[in-house]
Parts: sequence; structure tokens; C-alpha cells
Amino acid sequence: MIAELSKLVNQIHNPILSESYVIQWGAPIPSFGDWTSAKIATVGINPSNREFVKGSGAELEGSERRFHTLKSLSLTDWSEASSTHLNSIVSTCKEYFKSNPYDSWFKKLDFLLSGTEYSYYFPSYLACHLDLVPYATSCKWGNLSIKEKTNLLSYTGDILGHIINESSILILVLNGKSVVDNFEKLADLKLDRQIISSWTLPRKTSTGVVGYGYQGHVKEIGGVRLNRSIPVIGYNHNIQSSFGVTNEVLIEIKKWIASKVDEIVR
Repeated sequence: MIAELSKLVNQIHNPILSESYVIQWGAPIPSFGDWTSAKIATVGINPSNREFVKGSGAELEGSERRFHTLKSLSLTDWSEASSTHLNSIVSTCKEYFKSNPYDSWFKKLDFLLSGTEYSYYFPSYLACHLDLVPYATSCKWGNLSIKEKTNLLSYTGDILGHIINESSILILVLNGKSVVDNFEKLADLKLDRQIISSWTLPRKTSTGVVGYGYQGHVKEIGGVRLNRSIPVIGYNHNIQSSFGVTNEVLIEIKKWIASKVDEIVR
């Protein structure tokens, strides 16, 4: 991980990344939780800016801090980062769910895992979260241009493969259609897709938003050959932002994940 993190730190001031709204004073976030012991990993697009700032935009500090920044490491520039600094960044990633996690985001995902024996939280700590792009941006992913999204993915697309190769992860769970689409591009594969009627989101003026489940295996990500074939499942609804995701649909997705995990790990 240190080699990959060093690469992420060294390229953080690349003009192409700065033009893509990367929060340059915040450390890269290769993992939320300990990927070396986790058995399941949820996958998202990129970290929220709320991992570094309050709602007001001020930097999180003290007990509110979640990840390192230039300020917390007493650095003026990432070029000054030593192996000690990098190890400290890795430690905050591994210990994330034992300190001050962004619960309003992660509790929803953890609920979907609650039909399994894995959780981000105590006493399990056997789940982690990984992003396709390990840099937080000052604006939401959906507000970036296609060029900006492409640049971010092309500069960081290999990191996920390296992390998985260092991990004990047995299964990946993709959170939402945007994640599924970009994961398929990075992995150069097409996941099997099926309509799941019980996941349809109700709408007053239409028949509803159809729910899709995805499943397959990945052997390569971002040009990195994996040291094993990893089962992948996913769903099209982004549970943190999709309008009208009902409790009933969340429960049905939870049951589906539990059944797929049971098939894979039993």
C-alpha cells in the first residue's frame, strides 16, 4: 500500500487533477477500514468532501478529524511527506470505523450488509469501503464534466487492483449504477444484469424506477491483473442519493446481498 499511496501523494498537484476539483490539501483515501482483514468491500466512486470539512466548509479538526491533511501532518506541501507520514495516513484508513466515521453515509451501506456476518463497525470490522477514485473532490461527482471524470479515473484506475491484491477480500459490492458503469470500464467487463421487481422505486407519475441487480467476476482492474478472481455483485440504486428509495426496497436489497454472499462464501 505504501508504494501506491506514495504515487497518489506525489501526483496530487498534477494540474489535470487540480482542474478536476481534487481537494489538494487532503490526503488520498485508498480505503475506509482495514482492507487487509476485511472479507467484503463495498465500492463507491470517490470520497465525500465531508471526510475533510464541516457543512460550513471549514476543515475538520481535533476529535472531529477523519483523515490527515497537510495541516494535521505539519506539512506545507506533499513533496515533504516521508514514510512516517505515509504510514500515518495508512493507519487512519485502517482505523476509520473505530474513530469518527461519516455515519450518515456509511450506516446506510452497513444496513445493506447486515444480513451477512460482515460489518464496518464493532465488533466485526470485517467490511471495508473502497472507491474507484481515492481523492475527495470539492464538488459532487455528478457535477464534474465527462473529461474531469475520465481524467480522475485514468490517473487512479490501477489503485483498486493493487489494494485488492493486498487484501483478503472475498466479494465486492458495487453501490449504484454510476459505480457499476465506471467499474465495468476500468475492469473491461460486462456484468450480468437482471431486473428485480421488488426493487422498483415507486413514482406517482410513472410506473416507477426499475431495480437491477448485477453479478459477475473480475480478474483485472485498471490494467492490474488480480491474483485471484473476485466475485462482484451490485445494484443500480444509489441508496444515499436516489430519490424515493423506500425502506421496503432497502430490505429487499439487503436480503439479496445476504443470499449472494452466502452462495459465494459458504
